[in-house]
Amino acid sequence: MEGNRYNAAWWSKDNDSAWDNVKAAFRRDWDQTKHDFGGNPPNLKQDVPDTVKQAAGKQIIPPPSVPNFEEHEPAFRFGYGARQHYGKDYPAWDDRLEQTLQKDWSTSADKDNWNRYSKSVRRGYEFKSKP
Repeated sequence: MEGNRYNAAWWSKDNDSAWDNVKAAFRRDWDQTKHDFGGNPPNLKQDVPDTVKQAAGKQIIPPPSVPNFEEHEPAFRFGYGARQHYGKDYPAWDDRLEQTLQKDWSTSADKDNWNRYSKSVRRGYEFKSKP
């Protein structure tokens, strides 16, 4: 998915730069916190033979029942950028912020999927990269 399809009106090139800087760290964080998404903690049961099969194209990456980073990256990115834009007004996630972001999200290419991605938006908003 092209990330710029999900930009809110307030998104700028500075947001792109900041997101690019934390994307790798956020991906590592995603790998550590997959269980936070979707209610039931997904268990990948990933081991070396699975990795080899996936690398060879003989096994689906990731299993269809498991949320994946690529699917959720636009929502993480949106939330991370929203923190840069709204962070002074909303230092912590609350109902008012969620309503504001849902309205902003409604102008994006995936406007009908707020309920599906709102947890990922929140995760992006609350993500703190380590210096």
